[in-house]
Amino acid sequence: MGEILVGKGAGPVCLLARYGNRHGLVAGATGTGKSISLMVLAEGFSRLGVPVFVADVKGDIAGLSLPGASNEKVEQRVAQIGIGNYVSEASPVVFWDVYGKGGHPVRTTVSEIGPNLLARMLDLNDTQEGTLQIAFKLADDQGLLLLDLDDLRALLGYVAENRKEISTEYGLVSTQTVAAIQRALLSLEREAGDALFGEPALELTDLMRTDLNGRGVISILAADQLILKPRLYSSFLLWLLSELFENLPEVGDLEQPKLVFFFDEAHLLFDDAPPALRQKVEQVVRIIRSKGVGVYFCSQFPDDVPTEILGQLGNRIQHALRAYTPRDQKAVRTAAETFVPNPAIDVAEVISQLGVGEALVSTLQEKGVPMPVERTLICPPRCRMGAITAEERAALRGRSPVGGKYDVPVNRESAYEILSRRNAAAAPEEPPPDKTRRQQPSGKAPSEKRAENGGTFGNLLWGTKRRQGMVETLAKQAARTVGSQIGGQILRGLLGGIFGRSRRHE
Repeated sequence: MGEILVGKGAGPVCLLARYGNRHGLVAGATGTGKSISLMVLAEGFSRLGVPVFVADVKGDIAGLSLPGASNEKVEQRVAQIGIGNYVSEASPVVFWDVYGKGGHPVRTTVSEIGPNLLARMLDLNDTQEGTLQIAFKLADDQGLLLLDLDDLRALLGYVAENRKEISTEYGLVSTQTVAAIQRALLSLEREAGDALFGEPALELTDLMRTDLNGRGVISILAADQLILKPRLYSSFLLWLLSELFENLPEVGDLEQPKLVFFFDEAHLLFDDAPPALRQKVEQVVRIIRSKGVGVYFCSQFPDDVPTEILGQLGNRIQHALRAYTPRDQKAVRTAAETFVPNPAIDVAEVISQLGVGEALVSTLQEKGVPMPVERTLICPPRCRMGAITAEERAALRGRSPVGGKYDVPVNRESAYEILSRRNAAAAPEEPPPDKTRRQQPSGKAPSEKRAENGGTFGNLLWGTKRRQGMVETLAKQAARTVGSQIGGQILRGLLGGIFGRSRRHE
């Protein structure tokens, strides 16, 4: 009880649940068994009643949802390790997918993701990010909900039209910079990134579920397509991590974590990240353990994770590395230097000799002291080791407890409608036609003429949009704006997301 059997070295090698929130690392070359170790940890936490979130970038992690099939290799490994109660079984799983194909749609709003991470998604320069910050501040101050990209486009159009007044109050804004941000939004939309934004937005409580048997539900993000957009993938997971950081209360050290978060392909989080962002990620990782969340980074090389963060990862599983190149040799040295030495093991030598399903393991033991590194045979998971079929995924999704909540999109009144209505109210009425003058037909409706000749806000909006939902006054809309508010202003946290418990629905 209270521990996960990882495998067998000189004796049983276990991860203690009370130190599961001290974070961890699963590393190793492709094909050495990282996914198996990840599955062992995920189903181990689930059996202890700890919810798990994991991104499935190859499709094999979905096997957690079905029981495994016994075979000679599995039986041999079970006997070698001496697992007395090994039974093939499935874990309770909920599938998610930003694109809504391999799982329930997982969405957030533009307001909630904030300007910092959105600028990273859009690959904006400092000047463009500054203008985006001004746009968000204007929306926050005026209680304008930014739910999707249409809302953000409407806001940017409003900023461009009123740039003189806005520049005086918030800082210099240029139409060229606004246009550059608009082009970046178009590029994101072309890559189907707009699917991430909208409602119903993800509720954190739906990632922290247990089933009727008390087992933690494993939320699996289908990321085989999302991983092809590295900035979108890493920014989304970082947003999710920041949401947990900003919204969960301080709980200190518990007997077991409230949630375990696996960040696969972790190098994407830090590639090309500016120093300021790295520093904020370090702060999140350092502090989030006191909120009961354990973060486990998965990557090929241990030095894919910055040294400042690597030093905070108390539980390590290092699979084989092949020292063929100078880059590989550096990674081997890094791995060797970060383990607690074991006189019986030359880490730098053994790390290149490990077979598939073997790893060097060090976990935190009594009083949080890391154990000396052990060469370990990793346990076989109890679930299926491999992908599942589309039919199996559909059947599991149909039994999901959250399908009715997220599968149907909701489109309520937000910045697009409010600004459009405000613009229409400010537009001058056309004078009655002069019957004494011969009118030259233009072939266009009066509204089209106004957009063409008056330079109104409608000329800056891209496309048209049909909306559903109740028509509310601006005051009522501002009152239910997401996030904590003081004096009508939204408070934003460390990574620019909305601080405090969000209120997305009435």
